[in-house]
Amino acid sequence: MARILDGAAIAAAIKQEVAEEVRLLAAQGVRPGLAAVLVGSVAASEIYVRSKVQACADLGIYSDLITPPETVTTEEMLDLVAGLNARDEIDGILIQLPLPAHVNAKALLDAVAPAKDVDGFHPINSGRLMAGRPALAPCTPAGIIEILKRSGIPIAGRHAVVVGRSDIVGKPAAMLLLHQNATVTICHSKTRDLGEVTRQADILVAAIGRPGFITPDMVKPGATIIDVGMNRIADRAEFDRFFAGNAKREAAFAKRGSVVVGDVHPQAFELAEAYTPVPGGVGLLTIAMLMANTVRAAKMRRGL
Repeated sequence: MARILDGAAIAAAIKQEVAEEVRLLAAQGVRPGLAAVLVGSVAASEIYVRSKVQACADLGIYSDLITPPETVTTEEMLDLVAGLNARDEIDGILIQLPLPAHVNAKALLDAVAPAKDVDGFHPINSGRLMAGRPALAPCTPAGIIEILKRSGIPIAGRHAVVVGRSDIVGKPAAMLLLHQNATVTICHSKTRDLGEVTRQADILVAAIGRPGFITPDMVKPGATIIDVGMNRIADRAEFDRFFAGNAKREAAFAKRGSVVVGDVHPQAFELAEAYTPVPGGVGLLTIAMLMANTVRAAKMRRGL
């Protein structure tokens, strides 16, 4: 039977370590600080940002939640970011995406000082990551590495296949796996004979943003599957395609009218040696790694 990689337990361990680092920094008169910028009132973003602010409070990190109106302009947002770059008590700047269509998100992310870029999206941090130099790595890919390491899953010498080439997950995940001495293949929607490639994977990372995209015939028996996807489904026919006969999911669907499924078809997990569930897997590591990045930024900025 496949081993479930418990994202909640790993995230809790990382947060405990972060809290201890914060305590040690406090003894030196340093308190890490995170500024979270949330534009407008998108319900999902509000929930996510407030959970980040709560995590800061739980771990002793200073946080400043800034909520510009949806009508804010790119120029006003650039001024706001410049102000946060200049504030010494702010070690990390988080701009919650998505932004309103009229705001130039790329310009804003590029305007964040690389030393405070706790999301790891700035081109300078991307370049440092590629070069294997100290950098703030994107939180979800960094969480993937933590899951593998803390679960005792070997990376060096194994073939890792990453399905998805986004700048946020796919590319940095591939680079981090490469730095851990895996042999890495990056695939995407245009890859020919995709299943032939994924069936070679000892470690299969699914980050393509399509519900149940990785089917059982695309998985090598005994592989480790890391499912990064988080797709909400509310259509009954689609629900039955993934969860027919699953009493627990059926009850959740009846209660909420929707459930979440990853980028991997649930039946594919039956072939795995180990896998991350959805929910309860990679997603829980993202906030934990954001907290870790904030503390790391505080230390790096001060040469500690």
